[in-house]
Amino acid sequence: MLYWALTFLIVALIAGVFGFGGIASASAGIAQILFVIFLVLFIGALIMRAVR
Repeated sequence: MLYWALTFLIVALIAGVFGFGGIASASAGIAQILFVIFLVLFIGALIMRAVR
C-alpha cells in the first residue's frame, strides 16, 4: 500500500514538473487516499498486536 502511495506521489511530481496539472492533481489525490488507508491499517495492526 505504501509502495503504491509513493508511486503515485512520484507520478504527480513528475507530471507537475512537466505541466500536466490534471494528471498531477489526480495522482496526488490518489496518493493521499492510499497513504491514509496505509496509516489506518498500520495503526490498527499496532493496536491489535498490543492487545495480544
